[in-house]
Amino acid sequence: MELYYAPLFSGSSGNCVFVGCENARLIVDAGVSGARICKSLSDIGVRADELNGILVTHEHADHIQSVGILSRKYDLPIYATSGTWMGMEKKIGHVESKNIRLIDPEREFSIGNITVLPFSTPHDALDPVGYSFQLGVSCFALATDIGCVKESWLKYALEADSVLLEANYDPDMLRAGPYPYDLKKRILSRKGHLSNDDSGLAAAKLIGSGTKHIILGHLSKENNFPELALRSVEGILYSEGIDANADVEIEVAKRDAITGLFQVRSGWK
Repeated sequence: MELYYAPLFSGSSGNCVFVGCENARLIVDAGVSGARICKSLSDIGVRADELNGILVTHEHADHIQSVGILSRKYDLPIYATSGTWMGMEKKIGHVESKNIRLIDPEREFSIGNITVLPFSTPHDALDPVGYSFQLGVSCFALATDIGCVKESWLKYALEADSVLLEANYDPDMLRAGPYPYDLKKRILSRKGHLSNDDSGLAAAKLIGSGTKHIILGHLSKENNFPELALRSVEGILYSEGIDANADVEIEVAKRDAITGLFQVRSGWK
């Protein structure tokens, strides 16, 4: 049995990631319309009515837009922390009580053969989490919407074979851009988002632990672009003595399209 994942949408305008194996099919977040998510799932060979659940990282709009809609249409359980439920319950509409699944950070649970471990992240939400997914010896971690590089969350992604890692903004673009001061301050804070350089530092630690495949995600449309994110991260890795061409595979998630369907391979050989 193999573990797969596919970033369907990844950016400041909406997020959704498919994670699955033979007996479990999940999405993490549903921050674009339900119709777009169903179409993207179909494009990778997955029917929406085959899903086993929706995992939510936090209650911001670009992560929950169609969570309630998909749960009602396909009778899907929604997994989220108590704080996230509190923050999103009035935004997503009615959810059947049987489909409310409260989870605790740092406490693993299973869906089919996939072991899921939510972990707390520093972000300006009520109780945000990232996720680690393990099947046998294969592991994929999702770490976005993170304000700073800290051991408290990074340790849960270390040794993952593949990681979807935030590279949200370039600091110079953000400071010179059109955002109001308060929003810039929020993004730059330790509970905001990871800059390209911060992402590079986190990537260096991940690669040092054995990670062989990294997808840079959740890029800001206004304050970043794929080539800049990739070159910035590669520059940080070079300064840390890591050859981005030899020691790891790095690519950038697409904002409004499927990045690819990836089989998670131990050691990524």
